[in-house]
Amino acid sequence: MVANERTWTDWPNWITVSPTMKRWFLVTTFVGLVLFGQTSTQSTQQPQPAFDVIDYNLRLEPDIANKSLTGKERIKFISRTATLTQIEVNCGELIIDSVKENNIARKYVRAGQKLIVSFDRPARLNETRELEIEYHGAPRRGIRFFPDRQQVYTIFSTSQWMLCVDEPDDRATFSFDLILPANLTGVANGRLANKRQLPNKKISWEWQQDATNPTYVFGFSVGKFRTVSERHGHVELRYLSEQYTDDELRRIFRETADMIDFYEERAGVRYADPVYTQVLAAGGVEQEMSSFTALRETYGRDVLANERAIWLGAHELAHQWWGNMVTNRDWTHFWLNEGIASFMASAYKERRFGREEYMKDVAEYRANYEKVHDAGKDRSLVFPDWNSPTREDRTLVYDKGAYVIHLLRQEMGERDFWNGIRRYTKKYFGKSVVTSDFQKEMEAASNVSLKQFFDRWVYLRQS
Repeated sequence: MVANERTWTDWPNWITVSPTMKRWFLVTTFVGLVLFGQTSTQSTQQPQPAFDVIDYNLRLEPDIANKSLTGKERIKFISRTATLTQIEVNCGELIIDSVKENNIARKYVRAGQKLIVSFDRPARLNETRELEIEYHGAPRRGIRFFPDRQQVYTIFSTSQWMLCVDEPDDRATFSFDLILPANLTGVANGRLANKRQLPNKKISWEWQQDATNPTYVFGFSVGKFRTVSERHGHVELRYLSEQYTDDELRRIFRETADMIDFYEERAGVRYADPVYTQVLAAGGVEQEMSSFTALRETYGRDVLANERAIWLGAHELAHQWWGNMVTNRDWTHFWLNEGIASFMASAYKERRFGREEYMKDVAEYRANYEKVHDAGKDRSLVFPDWNSPTREDRTLVYDKGAYVIHLLRQEMGERDFWNGIRRYTKKYFGKSVVTSDFQKEMEAASNVSLKQFFDRWVYLRQS
């Protein structure tokens, strides 16, 4: 979703031809996270939160034909103060039907796209409490319905379809019961823990995400999908599509296992989940989510026509390390997600197809960045805010970000650079970061100050 509510499917088909435009749309899709229910502050000024959500448990039934949904959700949280009298969560435009604690109704009010729940008895320091919320709605953002295809999938801005703390540094586990017609297949976060028949020809798909993740990578995808599964070491690989044959799906995603090996090697950390699923869905979706990715159907045709057209798949998979698990603490450091993931996609192409292929990507990153620079719109990669990013700002986050990581590789040399990437990823896996964390780990790997490099390329400071 973007600021003017237009996504891939609203644009002419010719736009999908350009890799540059693909990357631009990837980030425009993300803008809704901030514009609807988010505020960005400098992470060094962030106050200690009054409570910490540790688990979400959701039962959701989408109505694809009517582009609506109903949900029943339990939010488990820990008080971080001695007298917590209320909590505040993002709720988008959802209609709240009831809020209870231990089956007792609690008072609540709406404040814009936030729900504020008050307690009769304040929560004590480190006390665990749980709310149960029932709601319904017809979200205009964060989720896309395709009634003619019987498909629906989420596209970030999680609070538009479930209640949550919609901040990138808020991590929690997630249990998800997705109720669907019997003829549809669902994909969600983590592992499929159970699947059971319900009355009225409905199926309950129960998913369990045991690793804590930011709420913005919670999500699901539903459709009349065929499924191909393969085993690669500790990971089950699943490929879903309505349009492609089993053989075509294997060809489209044949590099996935090798990508996982490459990222694990460079990260020094194994892929976090038992399953990784890639879904080819209607419209122009290109979204990473925890343990799965939803991709536009035309991506499959691109790869079948040209085996080297895998940047998008490599980019989204890279987010399973750099983005989902090592996460920017707030959106002002968004380049740590997207710049590194873009670079790593190109680094994988270098491994798979050779240096020339990698340098083609680098040349494109540089050219896109230089257009912004020459137009006088260059900015620090650490933004003062990310509330209203321009198209040029998005180019900086993706293309300049990837180009700067390439330059850092040249600056440090192969051994020190990759040792730094490994140190950084291992230290902060499952945690939130700011740019100074990345700089410190790269400096520790090289035993050399990188202040001059970061001042010039990241912060735009004068030497």
